[in-house]
Amino acid sequence: MYATSPPESVHALDPVSLAGLSFWTLRRDGVLLGCAALKQLEPGHGEVKSMRTTTAARRQGVAAALLDHVLAEARARGWARVSLETGTQDFFAPARSLYASRGFVECGPFGGYALDPHCVFMTLELQAQQVVS
Repeated sequence: MYATSPPESVHALDPVSLAGLSFWTLRRDGVLLGCAALKQLEPGHGEVKSMRTTTAARRQGVAAALLDHVLAEARARGWARVSLETGTQDFFAPARSLYASRGFVECGPFGGYALDPHCVFMTLELQAQQVVS
């Protein structure tokens, strides 16, 4: 994160903040392709944390698969809303596009975040969506 964002806008988690997170990786033949985490902020509201895809795995559907898994887990937990923070820089444009494609819309800061010109805050109302079998 420090390579793409100003230090004051990096919201990487320290080891203490990792407690209570659910964390997933996607691998192919044992090789790490990407990771994602989900954190409960309050009852019914979670945050997508640490969505990352390796450079070699970009444009292969890894991030989409991880995000779909995280959203399915949030729904299974009965959460009404999932939010996230990402960057404003061009580097993060594919991520913002992916989130928008899943229904996320921009919102104000949530949790412990503050307004930051380098951050975009997005949220998705899960109960407003219906799962079609």
